[in-house]
Amino acid sequence: MLTAPASPAGSLADGRPPCAAPAGADGALAATLRVLPKFCRHGTLTERCPICHATVEAATRATPPRARANTARSRSQGAAASRGGLTVRRERRSEDDGYRSALAPGLRSTEDAQRLAEEISFAAGRLAGLSSDPPGLYAEVATTADLEQVSWLAFLIAYIGPLEREQPFAAIEAARTPWGELPALEQTEAGPRGSLEDGRGGETLTAYARFVARAGSQEQAITADASWSPQQRFERIYERLALPGLNRRARYDLLVTLGELGRYPVRAPALLLTEEDVVTLAAKRVFGIGDRLTLERRARELASALSVPVEALDLGLENWARAERITQGFHDESSRGESFAAAAEAALERAVAALDC
Repeated sequence: MLTAPASPAGSLADGRPPCAAPAGADGALAATLRVLPKFCRHGTLTERCPICHATVEAATRATPPRARANTARSRSQGAAASRGGLTVRRERRSEDDGYRSALAPGLRSTEDAQRLAEEISFAAGRLAGLSSDPPGLYAEVATTADLEQVSWLAFLIAYIGPLEREQPFAAIEAARTPWGELPALEQTEAGPRGSLEDGRGGETLTAYARFVARAGSQEQAITADASWSPQQRFERIYERLALPGLNRRARYDLLVTLGELGRYPVRAPALLLTEEDVVTLAAKRVFGIGDRLTLERRARELASALSVPVEALDLGLENWARAERITQGFHDESSRGESFAAAAEAALERAVAALDC
């Protein structure tokens, strides 16, 4: 009887060790292992571990020049492909010149601090102008006796938004309707802070009408509980106005406008950064942190140090992050009265001193 020759101990019949991979599998296995995420001894991804990250960077720097060139080329190609259907926005940021401020810990340049002071002072002047000498349709909201009609007009101003043109209220004027009639907004141009989106105008206006119907009137919907403080009323009505197509800035601006024009007892208690909008992103850059509660606290501290209303930071922060200023109805000098100029000048002086810029 013929028998197969005995294999050495610990080997298979073909002479391979029990764990040996088939020929040609070593390269594939190594390639697979290279792309698997690696966890460090601290239980997190090595690339994200604040302790082990330095090791990863050192290994990257040690990569041969040819490999780095290939990696850079592939990333460049990938970025170019991803930009095909996207709009890439680059943040406006000045070079670090050693500037530091406890009030704006995210800033690293004197130029950025100066621009922040200028934009907050402009926004403070605008608030003073709304209270004392409002331009355009804001004046109609302030003086018309029918509270239902002016509440509706204020909503349309905030929802559509003033344009940055010689006639900032032209689009709103053309689209406006009496309260009880929903306007057709398909051809209406929205301002830079407006919330109007193509195809959603009817949905948002209907949602607002339902919000009012539940309370019985706009006055009752916005006043709500008479025992609330102006700050409580602002925050709670702001939350209730979270309607489809009505973004944070429009809700905030509506209530600020109604309060500054003296139509309702409302006052902003904070920035209320409840969305990842341009104001929130600018606040993160200025205050150097992403936590919402800390952002709100630092915004109140900055407003207090500058002796401006905290709501001035809403428009101020957005304009600071932009290349061109949004005037929000105060387009030129003719729309800015003495109260605007005096408040803006005083606010700028205080801001420059507080920010030491």
